Amino acid sequence: MKVLVVDACWRGAAGTGSPTAVVDDEGFAEADRARVPLSAGTSHAVFLDRTDPGVVGLRFFTAAGELPACGHGTLAALAVLESLDGRDEWRLRAGGRVFLGGIGADGPWFDAGTTRHRAFPKPGPALAALGAEAAGPVLAAGTARERLLVPVRPEALEGLRPDFAALKAVCDAAGLLGCFVYAEVCERWFAARMFAPSIGVDEDVANANSAAALAGALVAAAPVRVVVSMGDGLGSPSRIRAEAFPGGGVRLSGRVGPARVV
Repeated sequence: MKVLVVDACWRGAAGTGSPTAVVDDEGFAEADRARVPLSAGTSHAVFLDRTDPGVVGLRFFTAAGELPACGHGTLAALAVLESLDGRDEWRLRAGGRVFLGGIGADGPWFDAGTTRHRAFPKPGPALAALGAEAAGPVLAAGTARERLLVPVRPEALEGLRPDFAALKAVCDAAGLLGCFVYAEVCERWFAARMFAPSIGVDEDVANANSAAALAGALVAAAPVRVVVSMGDGLGSPSRIRAEAFPGGGVRLSGRVGPARVV
């Protein structure tokens, strides 16, 4: 199979972000799909089904198996679709829904769906596994699979050294994707880290759907725009933009670098 890698949600002139594998789907076996991230040296892979001229199907995989959604994978897919057919908007299908995505001034964008959030009743085991002290309410949130949103003080973020085995056990027991730990560094600008050992990714360079969940949790009577920076401690700075609207809808965007064959 031909595998393209693009750096999604990049930040900085040199281009960084989260390397993501993009593959034209040709009916591969499920085990072969899950092997692509490891062989390509990426955390995630997205498979494009372009057999229907009206809608492009997307499927997302890590080494641990299939995901119902992947924000930075969707942005990477849109960048590759632009290079393949030169359009600036598509109907996409993933995770049981059809939605719009396209190319704009801030790079690829897409409708991330409706966010939902709720108070998480007993965050103690997750906080212990993270080695974190929450600086506000801990929420379970997401547009698809829930993850924890854990606010911390800015000075505490980079020092976190989670116990990944313990964190995986906590997330598996609660049906959570992982833990998105964030700190507001100035108004509506956040630094964040995403820990997701339950899907085979101890720490993610960029997690756009978590940025969508955060924006959705902050929205009230008027739209909210947030910017989330991630990946600094991993040597791959990334940046994600999310705009949330009353009613729960979120639009995600982020710059994407040029594709390369691996």
